[in-house]
Amino acid sequence: MKHLLKLEDWSPEEIIRTLNLADQLKYEQKHGIEHKLLQGKTLGMIFEKSSTRTRVSFEVGMTQLGGYPLFLSSNDLQIGRGEPVQDTARVLSRFVDAIMIRTFAQSEVEALAEYGSIPIINGLTDYCHPCQVLADLMTIREFKGKLEGLKMCFIGDGNNMMNSLIVGALSTGMSFSAACPADYMPPEHIMEFGKKYGDKFEIVSDLKQAAKDADVLVTDVWASMGQEEEKKIREAAFASYQINDDLLSVAKDDCMVLHCLPAHRGEEITAEVFEAHAAEIFEEAENRLHAQKAVLVECMLDREAQE
Repeated sequence: MKHLLKLEDWSPEEIIRTLNLADQLKYEQKHGIEHKLLQGKTLGMIFEKSSTRTRVSFEVGMTQLGGYPLFLSSNDLQIGRGEPVQDTARVLSRFVDAIMIRTFAQSEVEALAEYGSIPIINGLTDYCHPCQVLADLMTIREFKGKLEGLKMCFIGDGNNMMNSLIVGALSTGMSFSAACPADYMPPEHIMEFGKKYGDKFEIVSDLKQAAKDADVLVTDVWASMGQEEEKKIREAAFASYQINDDLLSVAKDDCMVLHCLPAHRGEEITAEVFEAHAAEIFEEAENRLHAQKAVLVECMLDREAQE
């Protein structure tokens, strides 16, 4: 049984295989070729955080794969009223074929996998966002034709996005740099993961140093969901951490810009840069659908059945 709890659990070969499958499923979808690979299977979708892209992409994706997506908000579940997650895992394992969960604590995702008997897919936690990063890697390959040898630069918070981007970029042959304030660095074990890659990994405070010769610039909001009380403090800490024309001037001439959305124009990215790179950003948003369909197939269909 296979889960997607965090990207560092998957080998580089598994990541690339999933990206290849995502490309295939996208091609088939665009050419009207049905792929009912999960016919008759049910995906339970637990949302303890609200969502636009995650809910719609998983719901549509599961339907396109021939399965049934079942939306479960925390208001609908006893887990929202204090039922232990291990009990929820064991009950839902008898009703559905897999669970996708979007929640706060990574420990909740890990507990579902420990106590359940079905695949668990992390749709986002405060710690990581593996599905988004698979979509990002898919988009970079579409526009650049490769991942190996490219430089990704992230501007902003050492948050769930940076955690997963570090793992995804380095695992697929990219180098990774970031500009991040000292008080908002990624957790130590993610830093240790990056340091294993030597000079292919750096996090600095100077934006232009980080962005120099970048093939891809990535950013995210200064205050993520659940951090609203820190908004003013974060606005002060990240005031200069913005992708703008001046920063792009030190990157490669054909540098891509990605944003996982929603974007706050005028904060982490200027409106001008966002619109100039809208084609990449919205292709990235669409690729959540295709990448997650590949994850669903990888986790819910055994290798023999896929082949």
